Amino acid sequence: MPKNILFLHPDLGIGGAERLVVDAALALIAKGHVVNFVTTHHDLSHCFEETKNGSFPVTVVGDWIPRNIFGKFYALCAYLKMIYAAFYIICFGPIQPDLIFCDIVSACIPVFWLSRCRVIYYCHFPDQLLSKPGSKLKSLYRAPLNWLEEITTASADIILVNSEFTRNVFKDTFKSIQKTPAILYPSINTDFFKRDCSSSLKDILGDDFESDRFIFLSINRYERKKNILLAITALSLLKTKLSEKDWDRVYLIIAGGYDNRVIENLEYYEELKEKSIKYEVQNKVYFLKSPSDDDKLYLLQQCDCLLYTPSNEHFGIVPLEAMYSQKAVIAVNNGGPVETVVDGETGFLCEASEESFSSAMAVCVKDINVTRSLGMAGRKRFEEKFSFAAFQNNLNEIVQNITPLE
Repeated sequence: MPKNILFLHPDLGIGGAERLVVDAALALIAKGHVVNFVTTHHDLSHCFEETKNGSFPVTVVGDWIPRNIFGKFYALCAYLKMIYAAFYIICFGPIQPDLIFCDIVSACIPVFWLSRCRVIYYCHFPDQLLSKPGSKLKSLYRAPLNWLEEITTASADIILVNSEFTRNVFKDTFKSIQKTPAILYPSINTDFFKRDCSSSLKDILGDDFESDRFIFLSINRYERKKNILLAITALSLLKTKLSEKDWDRVYLIIAGGYDNRVIENLEYYEELKEKSIKYEVQNKVYFLKSPSDDDKLYLLQQCDCLLYTPSNEHFGIVPLEAMYSQKAVIAVNNGGPVETVVDGETGFLCEASEESFSSAMAVCVKDINVTRSLGMAGRKRFEEKFSFAAFQNNLNEIVQNITPLE
């Protein structure tokens, strides 16, 4: 039976969490459900195309609440925004939902008890573990928020996580929660990847996209935890492992999510450019800010190998996008990529060091047939375990099995 499903997400920008909820919405729409989105921020210049092209309605509420107070209290402000949005949904919501799907911030969940509405909470990763360690004063500030996160997460009717890795972290973090989260592996909307794309990047990148080149690609937000610097230092070391002829063919494209409101994005972007000069690879590296969907698709189609540098990544959707695009993946040997990438079969799982990464990169550059076979094996693994059809069917089964409250 079709249901009215409302998604509540904090900031409908560009990132793995946003891609997940957008794909979940598209999957449920394809199954006949009615979907609406409520969010606390939606910048039309920094979002996925589906959130602005009418694929589903998007309502923005609470954007007037500040993101921080004097550069502090980001988590508190995020909690207040989501609680405000939850009350808005109950009082003035665009639809009377049968089901709420929320993620990232769990503090809003008890509000939905007032409307006796079932709630699915998707835990990408415990929020308290994403907070950087600080002073004793910060620990005191975080303590009630961490407590609130645990008890409100427990109040969800269904808890979902993105990987076995995240489920283990969830159990270790939320020791009082008796429910065992179900794993719903993210996927990608493969219909988008099948289409032709129109991108201006060929004009921007010029002759480097001619046939006799080898392109490494990194797609991640400009955040230090994504360790994009590893791609640059590994590229520098790669020069010592290749012949001059092979080195001349190699380029690295860093395509990063970039939000002018986020100071770290601005700082890390400049830092990476400076590091490329320090390591003498500035002529080999292209930096792109928040590429459009078409640009991103074009990059995945044209690159030869994806470099995925974050450690302890909760899942990592970009390796899946590369696997579907038949590209070899070089990733760090922990976190979510351990569940998606098969070392030596679909790519390489490496220590988070320039020596380990550059050695794997050298194998790919020296033998393009190996690189292509890794990519083809990656596509096969995607179809077997991470297809959009499997994601769609698993999510729809979860939704259909939730019974309304009496």
